[in-house]
Amino acid sequence: MSGQDAIGEAVARTVRALRAGHGWSLDELAGRAGVSKGVLVGLEQGRGNPNLGTLIRISDALGVPLTRLVQVEEEPPVRLFRPERHVVLWEGEHGGTGTLLAGSDPRPSLELWRWKLQPGETRESDPHVPGTKEIVFVQQGTLTLGVDGRTDLVEEGAAAVFVGDRPHSYGNAGEEEVHFILAVLDL
Repeated sequence: MSGQDAIGEAVARTVRALRAGHGWSLDELAGRAGVSKGVLVGLEQGRGNPNLGTLIRISDALGVPLTRLVQVEEEPPVRLFRPERHVVLWEGEHGGTGTLLAGSDPRPSLELWRWKLQPGETRESDPHVPGTKEIVFVQQGTLTLGVDGRTDLVEEGAAAVFVGDRPHSYGNAGEEEVHFILAVLDL
C-alpha cells in the first residue's frame, strides 16, 4: 500500500468515526464543513484526493486538528514523527510543497509545517477556527505574508506571529526559493 493510499484510508476511517460520534449525517457534516456531500462520500470511501482546504474545513467542522485526520494512532506520552511519516499536503504549480511534520491532538492543537515556495507561487488559506494563531520563521528568501488584506514581507531569519482565523496567504514574489517553518495553534 502506498503512503497516499494509507493516508486516504486513515482519513476515511477517522472522518466516518468522528461524524458518527457527533451523530451527524453526511448532509449535516457537508453543510457544517461547506463541502459537497459527494466529496464526503468519496472521502469516507477512501476514494478521491481532497485538497488541503477541504481537509481543513472538514477537520474544523469536526472540531479536531488536521493531524487527527491524516495520522490516527493512539497518542503516547511522546509521539515521534519520523521523516517517512511527514505528509506533503500541498503542492504548488512550480514544485513548491507544504509538508505537515507533526501535530498534537485534541484541541487545543499545535501543528508544525515545513514549506517551500518556488518563485511566483502563492498558497491561499481559508480562515481557521476563531482564535487560531500562526507563527512563521523564514529560513531562506523573503516570504510575502498576506493577512486579512494586509501584506508584510518577512525576510530570511525573521519570524512573524499572526492571526490564522482570517483569510491569509504565503507567497514568493522573489527570484529564489522561499523556505519557512510554520506553527499553527488551533484553540
